[in-house]
Amino acid sequence: MRVTMREVAERAGVSVKTVSRVVNEQPHIRPETSALVWAAIADLEWRPNASARALRTGRTGVIGIAVAELRRPLLAAVVERLVTELDRHGLHAAVEPTHDDAAQLASVMAQRGHAFDALLMVDAPESPAAVAADGGPVVRVNVTRRLPAAPAAGTDAVYADLDQAADLALRHLRVMGRDRAVRIGPGPLAELERAGAVSRVDPESGEVGRAAGYKAAQRALVEQPGVDAMICGTDEIALGALAGLHAAGVEVPGRVALIGYGDLDDGRFSTPSLTTIAPDLRSLARDAVDLVASRLGGDDRDPRAIAAPVALVRRESTSAAGGR
Repeated sequence: MRVTMREVAERAGVSVKTVSRVVNEQPHIRPETSALVWAAIADLEWRPNASARALRTGRTGVIGIAVAELRRPLLAAVVERLVTELDRHGLHAAVEPTHDDAAQLASVMAQRGHAFDALLMVDAPESPAAVAADGGPVVRVNVTRRLPAAPAAGTDAVYADLDQAADLALRHLRVMGRDRAVRIGPGPLAELERAGAVSRVDPESGEVGRAAGYKAAQRALVEQPGVDAMICGTDEIALGALAGLHAAGVEVPGRVALIGYGDLDDGRFSTPSLTTIAPDLRSLARDAVDLVASRLGGDDRDPRAIAAPVALVRRESTSAAGGR
């Protein structure tokens, strides 16, 4: 049976007009009232009529999600979280892979104000150009890339705290007495190399998958013969490195400790299980979508940048005991 707006209003204890105002992100609504309405919507699994809303507001109710690529499990997980959060707000998602192609990203950007009411850019490449305000809000969502030194004007940002990630990894290795670490591949922990704390071995041809990690780990054994730890740009690279070390007869963590980034499920079931830095994807997605909703509701404050926390998940690849 189809749930009506009136039923949502009754569940929330507000008027039908208030439900309409909340769903259409109109300003001057008390946060507690908005929370009651969204809770009722979630409880009743009500879906606003997007066509009717478009006629009333001139909006589509669709938010574009531009993502570098969906083949990378971590980015796919971020997109999934964003879609869930958009659904919580009664908004729909249109996912647009850009493959780090500037022309494709520009094409998606051009759809703001037409096909999309706003745009979420997941790990998009740097773009210093100003963002036109009349096309709708833009929020950069970075989980493995640092924010640009000079972010585009008019763009909000939510990002994983990569400085904290680098610090957690380095402190963990120091406690273990590992002082000859090598960073394997591109990724969020570049701060370690810039600080001179580790050496670096990149996969060939800019690859970032498991095969690249396999080859890079074996190269590191040759190029850095005293290496006692590897900090990998992603869990995918780390899982490949783990296989490469095993093939070379190198014990993990006995001779070489291994740390990844992303907290992929596969890392829990590898042998040994993978120590990793886990970005808080729930906070990342919720903050990003809340920013979009706020901007659509008329918030015209200066651009904001919100850091999402990260945590060290300690498992067997750095400690036989495992645990968090």
